[in-house]
Amino acid sequence: MSTTGGGVGTAPALASTRAQLADLLAAARRAGQQVALVPTMGALHDGHASLMRGARARVADGPLVVSVFVNPLQFGPGEDLDRYPRTLDADLDLCAREGVDIVFAPSVDEVYPGGDPQVTVAPGPLADGLEGRTRPGHFAGVLTVVAKLFGLVRPDVAVFGQKDYQQLSLVRRMVLDLNMGVDVVGAETVREPDGLALSSRNRFLDAGQRQAALVLSRALRAAQEHGCEGLQPALGAARAELRAAPGVDLDYLVITDPGLGELPEVVPPGTDARALIAARVGSTRLIDNMPLRIGRAEPGVGR
Repeated sequence: MSTTGGGVGTAPALASTRAQLADLLAAARRAGQQVALVPTMGALHDGHASLMRGARARVADGPLVVSVFVNPLQFGPGEDLDRYPRTLDADLDLCAREGVDIVFAPSVDEVYPGGDPQVTVAPGPLADGLEGRTRPGHFAGVLTVVAKLFGLVRPDVAVFGQKDYQQLSLVRRMVLDLNMGVDVVGAETVREPDGLALSSRNRFLDAGQRQAALVLSRALRAAQEHGCEGLQPALGAARAELRAAPGVDLDYLVITDPGLGELPEVVPPGTDARALIAARVGSTRLIDNMPLRIGRAEPGVGR
């Protein structure tokens, strides 16, 4: 058990200020324990719980910190900042079940004293496409708050979900370029039995919209299944799924290399890739992604 006194079923210590957080982590620092961080915006679900379990496995009895902060810097005009669910009591219950030691749930003024920061993190060209094209400024807000959390918690390891694949890629790039010394772990997307990726925004879907939203994972699986035939057949199979599903307003469907770069015009057989999709179902915007392999590699060649 960590020096902060957490344990499965025990209520985590709640810190709402930077000073409280530092006090709670002080003993672990003196003991030389490793610290894990799972950054969230709250409205926690089983997907977040899987991140916590992955983080715990990385630090054993070192303190596991979960941040719960709805970051205004990453919401653009007309986005769902005010609508985003705030469920701190339920979040604390889930954290207790997962043996979280510290929940850091600061106010906006605590994270951004004096208002919006004058210095932010520029995410670079990796943020220009996909979510960045639709949501300008979003990733500058994401990386700025993650950098602040890394500075406050000073984690050895931080766990993020692969559902937000572009975000995960950008956090890894920031850590690499700015020499932050944090081991950034990407955890597999957790899904409902019918394939829908778990998301805090799923609660905004009514029954019909939720059924319609299943086309996102069906399209990605179609791309996976047809990837062996080549890039265009994979895209074609995914688009065919989308055409057959009304009530979904597609934003993008792309297949990139694992680093989100463009694939070559002629893709070598056996190339690893990533299929990513974003769409609006009713008033709710959802994203998803899956890995796939393009073409069949020849036996014994490069594998």
